[in-house]
Amino acid sequence: MPNLSKEAIEGLRAATRGQVFVPDDAGYDDARTIWNAMIDRRPAVIVRCAGVADVRRAVNFAREQRLPLAMRGGGHNIAGTALCDAGLVIDLSAMKSARVDPAARRAYVEPGCLLRDLDHEVQAFGLAVPLGINSTTGVAGLTVGGGFGWLSRRYGMTVDNLVSADVVTADGELLHCSADEHHDLFWAIRGGGGNFGVVTMFEFRLHPVGPEVYGGLVVLPFDQARDALRLYRNAVESMPDELTVWAVARLAPPLPFLPADVHGKPMIAFAICYTGPLEDGPRAVEAVRQFGKPYGEHLGPMPYAAWQQAFDPLLAPGERNYWKSHNLAALQDGLIDALVDAIGTLPSPQCEIFFGQVGGATARVAADATAYAARDAQYVMNVHGRWSEAADDERCIAWSRAFFENTKPFALGSVYVNFMTQEENERIADAYGPNYQRLVAVKDRYDPHNLFRTNQNIKPSGTA
Repeated sequence: MPNLSKEAIEGLRAATRGQVFVPDDAGYDDARTIWNAMIDRRPAVIVRCAGVADVRRAVNFAREQRLPLAMRGGGHNIAGTALCDAGLVIDLSAMKSARVDPAARRAYVEPGCLLRDLDHEVQAFGLAVPLGINSTTGVAGLTVGGGFGWLSRRYGMTVDNLVSADVVTADGELLHCSADEHHDLFWAIRGGGGNFGVVTMFEFRLHPVGPEVYGGLVVLPFDQARDALRLYRNAVESMPDELTVWAVARLAPPLPFLPADVHGKPMIAFAICYTGPLEDGPRAVEAVRQFGKPYGEHLGPMPYAAWQQAFDPLLAPGERNYWKSHNLAALQDGLIDALVDAIGTLPSPQCEIFFGQVGGATARVAADATAYAARDAQYVMNVHGRWSEAADDERCIAWSRAFFENTKPFALGSVYVNFMTQEENERIADAYGPNYQRLVAVKDRYDPHNLFRTNQNIKPSGTA
């Protein structure tokens, strides 16, 4: 731990409206607990900010004391970048305001909001912003990494719907950035992660969605996976933007619409969300129902906010998680063969592999319009290693890495930055492709000494 004086800590407490935790404090261990149980880091100090003034003070304190600095929004990032050892954590989880202007279709969102918090506020007006698929994810981390989910084919990435943001930079200044103000910083935070500052307010463009959508699950025996995935890739070409279908391979959880003897058996599931007129839902999803003979299906109208939370039980906090990811232009036969082999050797009943369908509106934005560059990705593949006991780390990680390596020949070479583990420094340039050098230039301007480095780090040119 760094040698922080009692006077320095007391001065920080006195200047902070929120809470300050150090290792001997009650609540410290809870404050350093995040979603991925593999992450066990001990910060020197955690500042749970109550507002922008606290954020500015914490940034200045970290810079002046030469402390490593991390930022925590929802604490959901797979790499555990919400925490750092022997440094300062800016904990934004208490900053949860989400104000909606329904007439202008705008939402003004603080960085501690989870997806469910924002959905709750905007759905009260029948509005939504494209977010992820796990409602306990933080809006801030999702957004600055790009953000995609059920609405992205229709309305774009989360960053495509960001209108402006307030950012505390490395010198402790608060900047409002948009297409007209500090446009280079605005460009960079739309996919460049937490490399450029602390976002204290997001302004999102909202779209009419729901309050009900049509969708659900079609679950097939895994021995039908090859044929079903081939039918899926063919059907994708004619799917409207209002329809999003993800494919998930794993052992069947105890879903109420599945017979008890199916629970725990290998399956391929197609998760469906259709945001067009409800009366058109059955017709829109009919092709998916023909991918094979299902174990069971559960389809119909449902509240959009409920569908956003449907997968939360499979992604609850407290488990050990390790991910590997590829962006894909297509589901090639060799990729499907590798999937079949991998599901045959699952190291844990919680492990899964999914293909998240994007394309649509996400692909109609220029690669250099935002820092997020992977506009040619039609699917984001995630190898989701998940288990309970530390004794299983080696074999579960090895399984995830093996499938990742086996599928490299069928991938684009790019990667979604929010799905990267901390060990993947060599892939950071892959995450940004042609935009990487422009991001370095923005880093040079706003954080030349790399204060914001506990992330998938874009190093300034002076430290590269």
